[in-house]
Amino acid sequence: MGPIYSLEDAIDMVRRYAMTIFIVTVLGSVASLFLAMSQIHQYQAFEVIQIESPRIAEDLAASSVQGSSARRLQLVQQQITTRGAMLDIIDKYDLFGPQSALLDSEKVTLLREAVAITGVAAAREGFADDGTISVLTITVTLPSPEQAQAVAREFSARTIELYAARRIDEAEETLAFLRDQEDKIAAQVRALEVEITDYRAGQEIALPGTLDFRRSHIATLSSAILDIDREKIGVQRQIDQLDGSTARQSTVDRELSALQGQLDSLDAQRALLTQQVSQLSASIETSPEVERRLRAYERDLDQLQEQFELISARRAEAEVGYRLEIDRQSERLVVIEPAALPDYPVTPSRKRNAILGMAASFIAGLGLAFLLALRRPVLRTADQMERETGITPVIAIPEVTVGRRRKPRPGFAQRVVQRLRAKTASTAIDPPERAS
Repeated sequence: MGPIYSLEDAIDMVRRYAMTIFIVTVLGSVASLFLAMSQIHQYQAFEVIQIESPRIAEDLAASSVQGSSARRLQLVQQQITTRGAMLDIIDKYDLFGPQSALLDSEKVTLLREAVAITGVAAAREGFADDGTISVLTITVTLPSPEQAQAVAREFSARTIELYAARRIDEAEETLAFLRDQEDKIAAQVRALEVEITDYRAGQEIALPGTLDFRRSHIATLSSAILDIDREKIGVQRQIDQLDGSTARQSTVDRELSALQGQLDSLDAQRALLTQQVSQLSASIETSPEVERRLRAYERDLDQLQEQFELISARRAEAEVGYRLEIDRQSERLVVIEPAALPDYPVTPSRKRNAILGMAASFIAGLGLAFLLALRRPVLRTADQMERETGITPVIAIPEVTVGRRRKPRPGFAQRVVQRLRAKTASTAIDPPERAS
């Protein structure tokens, strides 16, 4: 059963609990004023950084730094928000100076909560998202406008510096790797060329044109052997003719001795030529293995030279990319909106907080009065009695006020008696259900 059903009931409740509402409102207002006066204003400073595309077309001079700008900026953000970097900024700008009782870890946490770095993705080209960031906003919220501006610019400068340094490091590492690979392949080419030269020196047949020369030399020697054989046949015929000759024996013996000497000389020449032919034929028989070995050497050398040319081309491109990063001609960060000095705090005004606190205190007083009325739902009017019990009262005695002349203030004992009488009178008109 509730006591408030009409505007008259509400007004009567406010009248009866006016002192309670007043006390709650005053206490709440005092607390609101105290909280409003103790409030510390916060100022925000914004610095906007734009990620500009390379000034030179990538088709003409491509950078050796790959990967999305969003991931690279995330790594940079992790670096500038480390404990060491935060403490460095705190000491540099004397942040949280009045709060000297704070620990370093608490100061780092407060600064991390005061700094927000947000990025805006660039417009997509087609349906693929390449992870490119177009704008980066650094927001700093601090009690001092000068400190907020200085810290925002400090974070912006460190972000730009670390971003450029990271790109330069990546380009430098890429160039160093390609140079190292180029030197290694060049050393392998030189070593293989020396090995081929040593093998050619040990295998004369392996020299260019030697095989054809030896084959033609064998043919020449074979032709010479045939000529010697023909001469031997002619000399042998002469010897046979002398054996059947009727000439003097001394003459025959002298001619036979000369012809025999000529035949022996031809035999010696033929043996020498035959030996040379045998040696050349033996060397020719071993040439296929040498040629196979040389072809394997040539394949390895061709592969190394192709790798060397490819690495050299990539190394040249890496040098161009490194030069672009050094000269800041590739992707870079540019401040398009420097952090300005905040004119107004972002926190609500103290006057507004005080007024809202007073209004909330008054509402809290009304709520307390309503709760007190709920705890003691006394029937105070004829309408309430008829609504709650269904019984229409025959007589309703209104509250009668005597003249407006000022009465003497009763003493303490008189006030106690009056309160007891009022309590007894209110108990006498309680509803039947409550009395039972």
